Amino acid sequence: MSTLLEHGRTHNCGSLRAADVGATVVLFGWVHRRRDLGARIFVQLRDRFGITQVVFGKDLDADAYAAAEGLRGEFCVAVRGAVVARGDNTNAAMATGEIEVHATALQVFSPADVLPFNVADDDKLDASEALRLKHRYLDLRRPSLQKNFVVRSRLATLTRVALAEQGFLELETPYMVKYTPGGARNFLVPSRLNPGMFYALAESPQIFKQLFMVAGMDKYFQICRCFRDEDLRNDRQPEFTQIDVEISFATPERVFAPIEGLIRRAWSEILGVALPDPFPRMTWAEAMSRFGSDKPDLRFGLEFVDITDLAHRSGAKIFESAPAVKAICVPAAHAEPLSRGRIDKLTELVKKRESGGAKGLAWAKVQEGGAWSSPLTKFVTPEFQAEISRRAGAETGGVILIVADALHTVHAALNALRLELRDSLDLVKHSGSDPWRFLWVTDFPLFEKSERGYVSAHHPFTSPRLDQLPLLDSDPSQVLAQAYDLVLNGNEVGGGSIRIHQSEVQAKVFQVLGLTEAQIQQKFGFLLDAFKYGPPPHGGIALGLDRLSMLMCGAQSLRDVIAFPKTQKGTDLMTGCPSGADDAQLAELYIRHRDLPADV
Repeated sequence: MSTLLEHGRTHNCGSLRAADVGATVVLFGWVHRRRDLGARIFVQLRDRFGITQVVFGKDLDADAYAAAEGLRGEFCVAVRGAVVARGDNTNAAMATGEIEVHATALQVFSPADVLPFNVADDDKLDASEALRLKHRYLDLRRPSLQKNFVVRSRLATLTRVALAEQGFLELETPYMVKYTPGGARNFLVPSRLNPGMFYALAESPQIFKQLFMVAGMDKYFQICRCFRDEDLRNDRQPEFTQIDVEISFATPERVFAPIEGLIRRAWSEILGVALPDPFPRMTWAEAMSRFGSDKPDLRFGLEFVDITDLAHRSGAKIFESAPAVKAICVPAAHAEPLSRGRIDKLTELVKKRESGGAKGLAWAKVQEGGAWSSPLTKFVTPEFQAEISRRAGAETGGVILIVADALHTVHAALNALRLELRDSLDLVKHSGSDPWRFLWVTDFPLFEKSERGYVSAHHPFTSPRLDQLPLLDSDPSQVLAQAYDLVLNGNEVGGGSIRIHQSEVQAKVFQVLGLTEAQIQQKFGFLLDAFKYGPPPHGGIALGLDRLSMLMCGAQSLRDVIAFPKTQKGTDLMTGCPSGADDAQLAELYIRHRDLPADV
């Protein structure tokens, strides 16, 4: 007699409908829930496609019923039976709720011990994240996480189809590469065959994809793994996946077009959402001026209002000496929770170093007739109050929040304040705006100032705007890059640029960065050698597959869309990674143990 496994399943647990009534089916899956009512045993059978109710009874099949008495949660089983209509007992909450399967055979593939946490009650999960990561294979059985990975898989598949249809070649680049300075710390891998030498794990395929363009591949893409040894948080992992794209003879528009097409298609086919064509654009300077961020969340208001000119003639010393003074206005409809105690907490927020380190937060509540309720009324005239209210768009009941400081401090503090108010006042929910606000941010600065001089704002191969090349000699701080980021709801989901392909321009950029000829040759010599042989103009972008998936799913953390993630300390609780190495292993790599400092 053949087993049900040999017979094979006929349907998955999410596919049966009223049209299947009368059919004999075989289902495979896990026991989601079990209820024993004596004459009947009801089992909800689950696989990644859905849940089907299975009924066991002595009158249906005595052997199957007897076997069902021993079932517990998460037993892996096979069931054969007839599809029966549930009639008045239809469960509208289940896709398969019109039917149930009356079992005539049951095969237990494997039993399950008592679980460390319940995966069936997804909406009542009370297990800690540490416990769930330790048993990640069980955590991944939860329907909500499985839905996330279905979305992620569909996005990856659609990416391959959409880009291949546009003539892109899917090509691979190495993971173990030569260390070259970039924007993040690299993981190092010792080479056994080359004692004392190290590979770096690639933080991106940047140089190799440019070499593909030199090689004449025209258009490349790759869904690739990248590695960065950085401090972790909810939206950062040491290993992550990006959709990497490079195009020969590129302009920003020629990069935007296929990426927008991919994103619009993904949102349409996966989420059923129509996105605008084209996506809106905003320069970096405008984004910083209006929102204090190069990744502004456009789903709600609270735009910055520049009142520097008014503040400098206000008569208030705290304003007159400040290089920049900007404000945001919380409309009356949302301002009620902003008590004096709440504003004091917001003041502490903007003073924090990570929020900009502003000196303080001035505030005013607009009363009936336009007068302010504010400590500022001791220092500023009613005329000044009225002018500020008018410029800020503040009406009766509205609250004006003001930061006066250096411009970068004002932007950082008000951005932190704006995002805090977004969350604490639930402004996105109340805004009624489009829930998916994509934006291209363009024209970033090419360089940033550091204690050591200029550093690349993106990477050293980013092309400056060609009309600003003379500024590389006279004032590099004013040079804008042909760089662009794709932003969604306040999250950077992609970034790229047009690359430098002319050796004399690349030399100028290296000169600004303070690199010597020896350093240039040691770090980038192979790329510059390639650029001697007719490189095409080229540019590209990398999209964060993990982050896009997270946002599409409405997940709160990248760990919800990465199958086997690391903790914020970079550890894998399931496998116990990272782990030590014994002396014999290290000796093969010409490495030896060293005592750790006392503070590690």
